[in-house]
Amino acid sequence: MKPFAAPLDDILFSLNHVAGASALADWDPELASEIGGHFASFAQERLAPLNASGDLEGCRLEDGRVTMPTGFREAYRDYVEQGWPALSVPEAFGGQDLGAAVHAITSEIFAGANHSLQMVTGLVPGAVRTLLHFGTEDQKRRFLPDLASGKTLATMCLTEPEAGSDLSRIRCRAERNGAMWNLIGEKIFISGGDQNMSEGILHLVLARTSDDGIKGLSLFLCPSTVNDGERNAVRVVRIEEKMGLHASPTCQLSFDSARAELIGSEGGGLKAMFTMMNHARIDVALQGVAHAARAHDIASAYAAERVQGREGDGGTVTIDRHPDVQRMLTEADMLALGSRAMAHLALVTVEAGTDPDLTEFLTPVVKVHCTEAGIRAADLGIQVLGGYGYLREYLVEQTYRDARIAAIYEGANGIHARALVTRLLPGGPGKAFEAFLARECVGRPELAGTEDRWRSARAQVLGQDDPASAAHAFMKLTGETVLACMWARMREAAGEHPQLGRIRRLASLFLEGTS
Repeated sequence: MKPFAAPLDDILFSLNHVAGASALADWDPELASEIGGHFASFAQERLAPLNASGDLEGCRLEDGRVTMPTGFREAYRDYVEQGWPALSVPEAFGGQDLGAAVHAITSEIFAGANHSLQMVTGLVPGAVRTLLHFGTEDQKRRFLPDLASGKTLATMCLTEPEAGSDLSRIRCRAERNGAMWNLIGEKIFISGGDQNMSEGILHLVLARTSDDGIKGLSLFLCPSTVNDGERNAVRVVRIEEKMGLHASPTCQLSFDSARAELIGSEGGGLKAMFTMMNHARIDVALQGVAHAARAHDIASAYAAERVQGREGDGGTVTIDRHPDVQRMLTEADMLALGSRAMAHLALVTVEAGTDPDLTEFLTPVVKVHCTEAGIRAADLGIQVLGGYGYLREYLVEQTYRDARIAAIYEGANGIHARALVTRLLPGGPGKAFEAFLARECVGRPELAGTEDRWRSARAQVLGQDDPASAAHAFMKLTGETVLACMWARMREAAGEHPQLGRIRRLASLFLEGTS
């Protein structure tokens, strides 16, 4: 089994020299490197060793409460004691206020080391962001310090049995009860819906306050305990049995007149929820990146040691000398590096806040491309290991199982592709990407034809009676277009990476194949 090794050099190269994090006011490259190094050590020593055992043991539902796998509670305690939950929380509420780009470093490393545990802890930054944008001063004062301290973890309660992507079908309702509200209904697929690590859980619940379609949806804060420790009326009905992420309790929750309070305006639930979801989609993209990097690391280490076949002089060789294995390892490495650069580009664009239309366009593109890259790289890793790749012992099969969900949650990839061609492409976001692409191609002969190909495909899609029929193909082309821009940037900046030759070789392979 190849121990987890955080790809910190690749991450810092991408943020500093490819995605342009230096343009962010709160970015300090030296501090980011130091924090990344500390978290990498913590992830390698405390989080990664629980990944395989947690997968085997899974979570248990006992007497209505969820018990996490052995060692997870203690690892979370150490995570809290080191102050990691407070990383991106404002200082006024007990945080370190280090920004989303620093959090992206720890989030990717966390997902690569132990995706299941990252899932349970990973919604805190989104809950913090939602409270900062839509919460009252009193709500911020009451909820943010506990999120920063790790006393409270957060969930996002959106999906229902009959309402997945079609939010107009949400039936969980909120009834006014004086200054508070009562929530009545069920939610499914709730990551970390219950666990025995944090003292409390803050559920962010989308519920219906009127029958006016999506305009009748509001967002609520529903704490797991009320009145100094009394359990709120939120009940775990079941834990889902899943293909992967066995150590992440995916719960079906029942809200039985649970006490809650409105956050934001009545009827403004979607606006508030999407503040959480847009960043969550970039985080999911980084989960795909993490799995791609982990799969490549396992496969390349195995291939460098596995002896099979002979050279012309009769001597034995390791399989990394075989052209077909080299092809697979190269593809997996390119998937990880390229996808990471795309995700970081979207993140920096979001945080800069100067081009919201480009943010809206890039977010679904990177979500789709990066999650599919994680699945593809894991599949390649299994193939490189052959029969051993199919065994639990080498962990790449778990990587595949855990990576697979990322193309489904936070909006199934096909839905994002449809939204790209039907909603984003014809309007401001499509024009913003067109302008971005024009800027990227200036002075880069290796991108010759890239802009014209995309523009031509755009015209064809917009000329169709049913653009949705071309959604998958156009999303793929758009992802490859962004990727070409990122590889052009990487080749220019290759001298900033400790492995200059690797970056130049991979960039040339990609660009020569697409130019």
